[in-house]
Amino acid sequence: MVSSIVWDVDPIILHIGSIELRWYGLMWGLGFLLAYDMVSRLFKKEHYPDTWADTLFMYCLISTVIGARLGHCLFYEWDYYSAHPIEILKIWNGGLASHGGVFAIILALIIYSKRVTHKSVWWLFDRMIPAVATVCFCIRFGNLMNSEIFGYPTSMPWGFEFVRSREWQQLYAGQGCHPTQIYEMIYCAAAFIVSWVMYHKYHLEKHVGLITGVSLLIFFGSRFGLEFLKNPQVASESGMLLNIGQLLSIPLILLGIYLIYRSKKVQE
Repeated sequence: MVSSIVWDVDPIILHIGSIELRWYGLMWGLGFLLAYDMVSRLFKKEHYPDTWADTLFMYCLISTVIGARLGHCLFYEWDYYSAHPIEILKIWNGGLASHGGVFAIILALIIYSKRVTHKSVWWLFDRMIPAVATVCFCIRFGNLMNSEIFGYPTSMPWGFEFVRSREWQQLYAGQGCHPTQIYEMIYCAAAFIVSWVMYHKYHLEKHVGLITGVSLLIFFGSRFGLEFLKNPQVASESGMLLNIGQLLSIPLILLGIYLIYRSKKVQE
């Protein structure tokens, strides 16, 4: 019998009075701080104003949080939140969707590009992808520390028993499950490395949209495949040929293909 890994990590790092410091919140904050530092350094290297990075940080932070929250409420549990709209504001109770964050940040950065850089939004994303990958990596690490968003049971030796998860206890007690959080961390790391090399070694940012297009295929092509291993996030996904995460990934995969094709014609 293949043994699995017992994952028994406390999602709370420490208590300060009635305040809890959680891994998930810490990783969100750390991810955005690292991303800010990376983009700030890049803008300085290309001799753009220091204020660009500060303004961009606020656009990204606000749009990502609002978009991820609304994405979860609209895409995954609209029946509940449409009947209890005040609950949408209770972000501390959990419920964030990465696709919602992506759609929101694209919209926000279109506005940012028109107001600040006066360049194509894909010019901006080509420079931001390593930072975006860093934030996504940190968030998935937070999911792992929360023992949430894991996969179906597996006989592989790297299966995790998420003993602190009520969902795991109810459905899969005693069985190792795919640690899909780690799988997603891997493709985030891959997107980081590929986009970094494309920019810093091969200077492919000259082909506007190419780095973004390739990265979208890595992010959402991988996400599409991994969804086959994931436990349904909401009951309504049970029995679906393609789940909500896969359906939302398709337009972003198509966008990636379009940007790669378009980049042959668009250069700085």
